[in-house]
Amino acid sequence: MAAAAACVLPLLLQLPSPLGLLIGGSAVAVASLSWRKPLHALVRLLLTVALLAAVITLSGTHFGRDTGCAILAAMLAMKPAETRGVRDARSLLGFALFAPFATFLLDQGPVSLLLGLAGVALALMALLRLTDIESGIREAITTRDRFSSVGRLVLLGLPLALAAFWLFPRLATPLWGVPERTLARTGLSDEMAPGDWIDLMADDTPALRVRFFGTTPPTSQMYWRGPVLSDFDGRTWTRGRRTAGLPPATVTRGDAQDARWDYQVEIEPTERRQMVALELPIEAPGDTRLGHDHELFSPRPLSSLTRWRMQSSPPETFEAELALPLRQAALALPAGSNPRTQALAARWRSDAGTDDEAIVRRAMQWIRRDFAYTLSTPLAGRHSADEFLFDQQEGFCEHFSSAFVILMRGAGIPARVVTGYVGGYRNPIGDYWLVRRSDAHAWAEVWLDGRGWVRVDPTAAVAPERIYDTLDDRRPGADSLFGRMLGGDASRLFNATDWLRQSWNQLVLGFDADRQSRLLRPLGIERLDGVRLGLLFALAALSALLWMAWLSRRAERQRDPVLRAWHALERRYRRIGLGREPDEPATTWARRVARSGAGSADELLRLSQRFSNWRYAGRDEGSSRAPRRLIVSLRRHRPSPPHAAPPGNGEYR
Repeated sequence: MAAAAACVLPLLLQLPSPLGLLIGGSAVAVASLSWRKPLHALVRLLLTVALLAAVITLSGTHFGRDTGCAILAAMLAMKPAETRGVRDARSLLGFALFAPFATFLLDQGPVSLLLGLAGVALALMALLRLTDIESGIREAITTRDRFSSVGRLVLLGLPLALAAFWLFPRLATPLWGVPERTLARTGLSDEMAPGDWIDLMADDTPALRVRFFGTTPPTSQMYWRGPVLSDFDGRTWTRGRRTAGLPPATVTRGDAQDARWDYQVEIEPTERRQMVALELPIEAPGDTRLGHDHELFSPRPLSSLTRWRMQSSPPETFEAELALPLRQAALALPAGSNPRTQALAARWRSDAGTDDEAIVRRAMQWIRRDFAYTLSTPLAGRHSADEFLFDQQEGFCEHFSSAFVILMRGAGIPARVVTGYVGGYRNPIGDYWLVRRSDAHAWAEVWLDGRGWVRVDPTAAVAPERIYDTLDDRRPGADSLFGRMLGGDASRLFNATDWLRQSWNQLVLGFDADRQSRLLRPLGIERLDGVRLGLLFALAALSALLWMAWLSRRAERQRDPVLRAWHALERRYRRIGLGREPDEPATTWARRVARSGAGSADELLRLSQRFSNWRYAGRDEGSSRAPRRLIVSLRRHRPSPPHAAPPGNGEYR
């Protein structure tokens, strides 16, 4: 039961908390109820149906990786209800071994790997124990010996596994599609409605990691551009329909090299095609696509860690000529919505005449003077901009950006909402920047004559410390309990653990077809094609198989298991200077060990007598299972060094 639970644990940790707690609690309850007596078949059926129904309900009735893995965990939770004997126990462990591999469909991190390996090792040790029980052996081999046996099996197959990982030809895309996760991770969406971002603002998990080559932009310029939202129905902002399929808008850039940023971005899985890039990407990397509004899209859902090399620079002009249909879309407002905001915008337009920049400055001055930043806001009603601008005057980025764009459109200035991430935290250990999901941000873009689209961030005007903050602003204080445990600086632990995760991503998860083709570049081979990789893998696999065969043959060269166990015992004594001579009988050797003062001599005398009886006298203590018991006893025995120096009578060397 413990081994099966260890196998299921990493899978439960990757499921949403309600699902994991439900399945884990069900497993404990079922195991407790069926510990002494198996549950009745009807009870098992009812419990299974109820648990599966709960899993499907919590999964949203959508079938995918999450739901499939949750159902696997649920069935394993019910398996103890029908576990009666050794055969059932072996079946339970066999099915439990699927759980660590299912975990890797959801997460490929080092913690999942270590927990999975621990579960597999315990399951293999339990299977060895079941073999002893089935053979009638009641005395248990020590855990150390059992773990050593499992370790030898793992090490035996390790060369072949490494050869497959490094050299088996990888495909740029899978042969078959992997179903998307049904329970989407918190992240950027194609739409924005009031209150949607509360969960996202509290999620401090990594969204991307960035390494700059050369010039690094200031944190206040780290705007990671994501979905651009132009359509508004009075409550929800969505991506513009009129820009779909259009080529990228024209951008002119300056010649200053210090404003051109070269970087590599490592994007965590999101199950979406939407990517992010520093404003504004110069071109689409690899096989990605650059949208009309300079959004980046992957050709496939980002279901695993991906790494991209990009270049970006701030624009001098961005879509300096705005086509009439796009202008109309960037000015559209639902009829009758936010009347107070539109009335204010009309007065400002009358005061400013044709000076659009004056209206933008006036709005920013008003926001900077009278507004405040807070995450505690009531749910917006029908006229969200009116309520925010005239009643609450408090909110966070989605309130500021939405109300600002509505105000600008009411004044006749084309405007839109841009979402993404802003800022980042520099990890000094790995010299890279970490952007968290809580760094998600929404800002505005207004279209100005002669300049095109210009970024305006009303939230940063109110609370720049909440927008460009770093981990140092959120870490526990030096006088807190956690801070004292870490020597007054909790960020050191965070830096180290995140650097380990980033190194794992780069070494293991980021090893794709392109990196594999450049594997032998240090040896002067620029790129390996599929044929060369196949030949290298065949050679490495053949060498690994020969190595496995040689080791197995070497271990099994003495086919008699009793003799193998006896010789292993002799080797253990040889390490402490009490090895048996080639011409020395077993009982004579045991008596010599006894004269040396070894603490284990009495047990060795009994074992040598049993071994001699089995080997030479043909007596097996009256049982066909005696050799197996003798093997177990020989394996369990450990020598004790002598307490005093052996006599110098030349009896042994």
